[in-house]
Amino acid sequence: MNNIIQKNKNSIIGRSRGDIIFDAITFIILTIIFIIVAYPLYFVVISSFSNPNAVASGDVILYPVGINFDGYKKVFENKKVITGFINSIIYTICGVILDLSVTIPTAYALSRKDFYGQKFVMIYYLITMFVNGGMIPTYLVVKNCGLLNTMWAVILPGSMNVYNMIVAKTFFRSNLPNELLEAAKLDGCSNVKFFFSIAIPLSNALIAVMVLFFGVGQWNEYFNALLYFSDEKKFPLQLVLRSILIQNSMQLVTKNNLSGEAMKAIEKQRQTVELMKYSLIIISSIPVLVIYPFVQKHFVKGVMIGSVKG
Repeated sequence: MNNIIQKNKNSIIGRSRGDIIFDAITFIILTIIFIIVAYPLYFVVISSFSNPNAVASGDVILYPVGINFDGYKKVFENKKVITGFINSIIYTICGVILDLSVTIPTAYALSRKDFYGQKFVMIYYLITMFVNGGMIPTYLVVKNCGLLNTMWAVILPGSMNVYNMIVAKTFFRSNLPNELLEAAKLDGCSNVKFFFSIAIPLSNALIAVMVLFFGVGQWNEYFNALLYFSDEKKFPLQLVLRSILIQNSMQLVTKNNLSGEAMKAIEKQRQTVELMKYSLIIISSIPVLVIYPFVQKHFVKGVMIGSVKG
């Protein structure tokens, strides 16, 4: 016990004045960065249920002023929001499953040194990161495949993300050496069995990171839905929220020439629209904020192993 105390004293004494100053400066810089990143998010939250006039005048800084939930009420009064929420969950779950089913096996195959034609296939994938067909050709392909107004129109075109595949490939190459595969083959294990019985169970960190990447990307996707969907019942949440916001803004413009009591109604509607802007951000961000804590412990490990090494 005395030896431990003595070692701790020596470690404390061994810290020079320069080390203490460096740690203090580092702490101050990181604190400032944290405030710069966190405050806008905090401001959106408190502004979503504050008086819009107080927000516009700059009175809302550290705490909400004139608590008002009309923005949330207005959003959830629209039944399209619930439908869009359900659609987005379905698209995200199906999209993540398909993305993992395509990306993980591809990355594993390209990570094996005995894969014939590996360099050619890898170059083929890398080209797609710099050159793509463009919006109109892609639309024509989706149309000719009969995918318009189906959920596959927003899932299939992005089912392979080359960057994520490269991260997964590097992860497999760093953590699954050829010697492990050779030892498994000596016990009669085939490549397919090795992939499902050994490679996948050892890749929990990677899969968690891929689920987060694919899930966030699919959840925030709205442009493909805007191109390929004409049936409002199939709109994802992001597109529904966009439509609601644009619709309310257009109503303000069309009623701009009125006066008297109508102006009061316009002003109230303007305030509601301002509240809705912040409310929509919170509503669309909640699922990601709920999921992230469950994959946080795997996030750093999966990204670092999959990107630094190799």
